[in-house]
Amino acid sequence: MRSLSIGATGMLAQQLNVEVISNNIANMNTTGFKRQRAEFQDLLYQTIRQVGSSSSDAGTIVPSGVQVGAGVEASAVYRIHEQGNMSVTDNPLDLAINGRGFFQVTLPNGDTAYTRAGSLQVNADGQVVTADGYEVVGPGLIPAEAMQISVNESGEIWVMLDGQVTPQAAGQFELASFVNEAGLESVGDNLFLETPASGAAVLGAPASEGYGTLKQGMLETSNVNIVSEITALITAQRAYEMNSKVITTTDEMMQSVTTMR
Repeated sequence: MRSLSIGATGMLAQQLNVEVISNNIANMNTTGFKRQRAEFQDLLYQTIRQVGSSSSDAGTIVPSGVQVGAGVEASAVYRIHEQGNMSVTDNPLDLAINGRGFFQVTLPNGDTAYTRAGSLQVNADGQVVTADGYEVVGPGLIPAEAMQISVNESGEIWVMLDGQVTPQAAGQFELASFVNEAGLESVGDNLFLETPASGAAVLGAPASEGYGTLKQGMLETSNVNIVSEITALITAQRAYEMNSKVITTTDEMMQSVTTMR
């Protein structure tokens, strides 16, 4: 009976759906997090009567045929890169990207990763780094005697040194943009890697055409909408229950057959 395996595929699909939703909810307070959505597609069909086949010598055509589906499978877990809200922190090295673009981060193995999490710090060498100590591409060294750090919307960094009245340039942030942001590979720690699906990174200065602006003293919050996620969770739970009901019904039908005399 096909319904037994069909119900099982439905339960597995909704289990994945719940896992994706739960990850969204778990990261509702993660800086720069982008929510995900599970997408599904139907499986192959068994053709019992071919649609469009001839049904008589007179040339009549079968208008619809008979096809029975085999269930459902996951086709993708799509990441939605819509803008998150802005949270004011007043920390001079907290930077939010308002619009398109990613900060570039140099990993320990030399690869370049990309992130929207702008909670940056300065290490002992004066480098601007992430919370894990990975260097951010663009900014120069911040002098130890810097009294004040300013970053404008164009990504220019200015520092005020002790005893000086004129700010000194200390570097320039550069953003990366992708044709298909959903094609980036998430590797955790708020980092993404370039893939053939995302296309090559296109670099540009903040506030230039096609790139967002930087907001100093602010962080981009997660774009998870908790009301939508809870609603989706309830829907997925009910769908799981209905698929389990299909298996229960199929079992009862099989039991009826085995008790026939």
